[in-house]
Amino acid sequence: MKNKEFQLLLEEGEGSTVEFKRKVTSPEKIARALVGFANTRGGMILFGVDDDKSIVGVESEKSEVEMIKTAANIFCDPPINPSIEIISYKGKDLIIVTVEESNEKPHYLISGNGKDEEEETKVLIRVKDKTVIASKEVVGILRSESPDAPPLRISIGENERTLFEYLEANDRITVKQFGKLANISDRRSSRTLIQLVRAGVLRLHTLEKTEFFTMA
Repeated sequence: MKNKEFQLLLEEGEGSTVEFKRKVTSPEKIARALVGFANTRGGMILFGVDDDKSIVGVESEKSEVEMIKTAANIFCDPPINPSIEIISYKGKDLIIVTVEESNEKPHYLISGNGKDEEEETKVLIRVKDKTVIASKEVVGILRSESPDAPPLRISIGENERTLFEYLEANDRITVKQFGKLANISDRRSSRTLIQLVRAGVLRLHTLEKTEFFTMA
């Protein structure tokens, strides 16, 4: 990466595809960002840059690159293969990690906290400038994007017609709202909404603390 390109990234600041990290801290924390980007639209992690955009540099490129590789191979499932580049900017060495949007979604973060297996793994996505835990609806959609996903089968019944009528009069609906509207369980509501997103009929909107569906 040329210094001019880096300067543009720095000026734009953190966002859905860029994250600043002051230093390489632990493989698990690095893996969080890797998984979030791989499950969303891809992105870049700039190591040696503080949140206020100040350049602090990295201490030991070799050991820190090894930690990044460990994060990608051991703490991400399936493993992620990022591009790692070391650049010099204003007398400081920086590490640029580029993650492409994955074709093997969903990727899981493998935690080393010693809890049971279900709590040790989680799917993360990127929402604006934060990496957040994906809801089961988002995980379902990520799974459907896999080449190994089963073919989509969808039928329009009374529940779907009730949903469409509601969305003609209202801008959005949540899983719980649809479940209550159609008098079905949250699980069935979620499954129906995911299928309609896969079919291109609905669109899922993910914010930091809430999710809702609209007509596509």
